Amino acid sequence: QVQLGESGGGLVQAGGSLRLSCAASGRTFSDYYMGWFRQAPGKEREFVALINRAGSSSWLADSVNGRFTISRDIAKHTVLLEMNSLKPEDTAVYYCAADNRINPYRDSDYREREYAYWGQGTQVTVFS
Repeated sequence: QVQLGESGGGLVQAGGSLRLSCAASGRTFSDYYMGWFRQAPGKEREFVALINRAGSSSWLADSVNGRFTISRDIAKHTVLLEMNSLKPEDTAVYYCAADNRINPYRDSDYREREYAYWGQGTQVTVFS
């Protein structure tokens, strides 16, 4: 069992930055791939970013590539999502997710159903 808790969301003007944090507890943190997803009102939850167990490789959705960065601090059991050049279309509830069976080279593993553990979400609102 893994418990996840996000923080760092808020209200920001377009072009601004936010840093989201996900704190993990429970099972061995380094066993898990960690991901960020987001869900805007009326839309399905979508993949944002993924990082491997060691924190040495990451994958980003095309919509955020070049603006967002995912990282992890294994000692602190946290995953960060640095979000820059924010746009109104980035407005959503952002969720942290974890699973130990993810294969980043398999398209299906970018879907929410592949992740066993989820946080409660944190709201990000970007206004123009």
